[in-house]
Amino acid sequence: MNWINSLVRPKIRDLLKKREVPENLWIKCPETGEMVFHRDLEANHWVVPNSGHHMRMPARKRLDTFFDGGVYENIKTPEVVADPLKFRDSKRYVDRIKEYRSKTGEEDAVHVAKGKVNGADFTAAVQDFAFMGGSLGMAAGEAILKGMETAVANRTPFVMFTASGGARMQEGILSLMQMPRTTVGVQMLREEGLPYIVVLTNPTTGGVSASYAMLGDVHIAEPGAQIGFAGRRVVEQTIREKLPDDFQSAEYLLEHGMVDMVVNRLEMKETISRICGILMKQERASAAEAATAVEVAVEPDAGDKATA
Repeated sequence: MNWINSLVRPKIRDLLKKREVPENLWIKCPETGEMVFHRDLEANHWVVPNSGHHMRMPARKRLDTFFDGGVYENIKTPEVVADPLKFRDSKRYVDRIKEYRSKTGEEDAVHVAKGKVNGADFTAAVQDFAFMGGSLGMAAGEAILKGMETAVANRTPFVMFTASGGARMQEGILSLMQMPRTTVGVQMLREEGLPYIVVLTNPTTGGVSASYAMLGDVHIAEPGAQIGFAGRRVVEQTIREKLPDDFQSAEYLLEHGMVDMVVNRLEMKETISRICGILMKQERASAAEAATAVEVAVEPDAGDKATA
């Protein structure tokens, strides 16, 4: 009996036990239904290899792929009041913030960093759609302004990767005030003669598209990105007309002169580097030279420089 209990039964349980498979092991392409192994997708910068569909890319991974060798310095952003209006909907706003901070490991929706891109100094900010839909609140506004001030202080181009559903309703008018504040920051870059490059990713809508997202010196959109102010349904109801199927897509905006170019994510770094090299009248290092320079310059304990 002991033999059955100690050996046979555990083996039977092991055979019957359902094996746990990670949920994100395979990812389905929304366009073609193709199943892509997540490691292959990550290696291809979250672009589905066969269809070319651009999946949403994690904010920190975008910084990794943008800066040489994935090496950059995080810029500390100013702290703001967590819940200035003591807002509550289905739950308290302060609890909602805590929930997203726990889920993402980030303080808010915008990350700012500086580093080298093909050997040249750059400052960049990325909106994290995973944090409350990349919504623009006081913390995000302060982070963007800090990035612009850092670019001015270091005489670097400023690159803004947008991904947002718009202003953060839980902060009311304080959220809307970030639109003119960031516009002042754009003007500050312009007065200093520094390039301001906006990369419009999916989606870029609402108050973000009505402010700093459409004030760049050059506007680059990722293929298939949704870019606009009000949603498609709202626009159709307002004008009482059926809109084109590709309305508010990156390609539609390019055709109508709202963006300067639509660029594949795999070519984004080189495109931005080339544009800023022209605007700043700098000589650009090749990607191989830049990678070599990073390997030589960076030590294993590179302080607060991060490989996120």
